[in-house]
Amino acid sequence: MRIAIIGQQDFGKAVLEAFLARGDDVAGVFCAPEKEGGKPDPLRVAAQEKGLRTFQLPSLKGPEAVQAMKELKADIGIMAFVLQFAPQEFVNVPTHGTIQYHPSLLPKYRGPSSINWPIIKGEMETGLTIFRPTDGLDEGAVILQKATAVSENDTLGTVYFDRLFPMGVAAMLEAADLVVAGKHTETVQDESRASYEGWCRAAEARVHFNQHVDHVHNLIRGCDPAPGAWTTLNGKKVQLFGSRKHLVRTFGAVKGKPGEVTAIGETMFITAQGGQIEVAKLKHEDGKKTGPAEFAAAFGVAPGTLFGT
Repeated sequence: MRIAIIGQQDFGKAVLEAFLARGDDVAGVFCAPEKEGGKPDPLRVAAQEKGLRTFQLPSLKGPEAVQAMKELKADIGIMAFVLQFAPQEFVNVPTHGTIQYHPSLLPKYRGPSSINWPIIKGEMETGLTIFRPTDGLDEGAVILQKATAVSENDTLGTVYFDRLFPMGVAAMLEAADLVVAGKHTETVQDESRASYEGWCRAAEARVHFNQHVDHVHNLIRGCDPAPGAWTTLNGKKVQLFGSRKHLVRTFGAVKGKPGEVTAIGETMFITAQGGQIEVAKLKHEDGKKTGPAEFAAAFGVAPGTLFGT
């Protein structure tokens, strides 16, 4: 098939390479412009290295974008990790329209941080959706969905890189084949089940150890590796990674105050409501990510030290 890819970053690059590897004709690639001084976009670099027509337009909403898409004469448009708004007059140009990847089981978790929030909220399942882009955010008809379990110690990194990334690449190929062959179905999303969450950034990633250990554990792993759940130590930010939780089920058995370090070794134990959090790595704003012993030696942390200060 003849395709147009709209996307960016490593996921966009992987989707491009997957279509090329099986012999599809990539007519052109649309990438968002890189920020001045920022890292080169892997999708843009890969497309240009392969001699493909590459467009870096500041917006997909203008006539320039529509005309560029028309000139490609694509059978289908493939949206692989797109942060630019793509209007209907753009996505409807290819013969069979356009399909888009979203890393959640729509209509749940619409929005830009849809991998973080299911983990933060303690969901035991998440997944991906291939759908028709509309002018509403992640609201279009569903073509294909794939689910994956979320274990107690899964992180943003394990869920995305180990599952949703490779599953998403394969699902884009599968959905494109179904659409071009006319064998797909389009299911309208059930708005009564819809949810929207905004960005999960530093403000949302702050740890409060007076909250329950379940919540603290889910927040740390849902922000691991990015944006990095954090607390403070003497007014400086400290990010926490590699969380495990230890519930206490006996009255009076919780050791220490919320935020208190109770043990340091290969891991560090910190008290929260109802138990303890065990973390494998920490990153002080004035240092690099290290193990607990090295962190403790560098920043004067010992049993009895309080985080959140």
